[in-house]
Amino acid sequence: MRIGEIAALVGVTSRAVRHYHHIGLLPEPARQANGYRAYTVRDAVLLARIRRLTEIGLSLDKVRDVLADDAGREPAEVLGELDADLARQEREIHERRQVLAALLAAPLSSDGPLSPALAALLEHAPATSSPAAAKDREHLALLDAAGGGAGAGVFAALRPLAEDPGVLALYERLDELAGAGMDDPRIVPLAAELTAAVPDEVLAVIPEGEPSATGVGRVLLDDYPPAQREVVRRVMEALAERVRGTTP
Repeated sequence: MRIGEIAALVGVTSRAVRHYHHIGLLPEPARQANGYRAYTVRDAVLLARIRRLTEIGLSLDKVRDVLADDAGREPAEVLGELDADLARQEREIHERRQVLAALLAAPLSSDGPLSPALAALLEHAPATSSPAAAKDREHLALLDAAGGGAGAGVFAALRPLAEDPGVLALYERLDELAGAGMDDPRIVPLAAELTAAVPDEVLAVIPEGEPSATGVGRVLLDDYPPAQREVVRRVMEALAERVRGTTP
């Protein structure tokens, strides 16, 4: 194969092939008597490997390290890995299109577009004008957007809690703390009741390391005024302790 042929076969440009030669990532094959480079199947496998590694975000230095580990492996083995990687991407694209189809089939809300799992949760939650409930809804939408599908299990586990009318009274009590100070005596009992209201089924499906008052949790906490923030912080810490107590 000539350079244009191997580039077309793998799906890169001839310029990219020359660049890989220049930086020593792709060994330059011997030239034939007519001056053209003669590429083999092994060259094509290596070039395909370089392309896949760069597509998943590896720097060329990292690609070089991976290729060093691949040295001596059979082309069929490497091609098999490439094929498996493409199959994984096809499945992910299919799953994303299924989610997109569900979003397109449902009416868009002011929070949307929402995943089917979160939309189902909010659909069964009782109507309320509570600002604290609205804030929770925003935080769930953030988890939905950033979780890449990881929140589906959490949303399903939250369904009984969302349908519990007693939760509205807890939201109302949290609303009453909007202008209160950090020493308000209502903080501790409310935090305890909110913690007790969260079923173990929810803790069983939350991502590892959560709930946490650091990282994203810190951003969420900063969204509350002082007294409410202290309630939510206490709830996070208590739930984290429950998770540690149930983890073998």
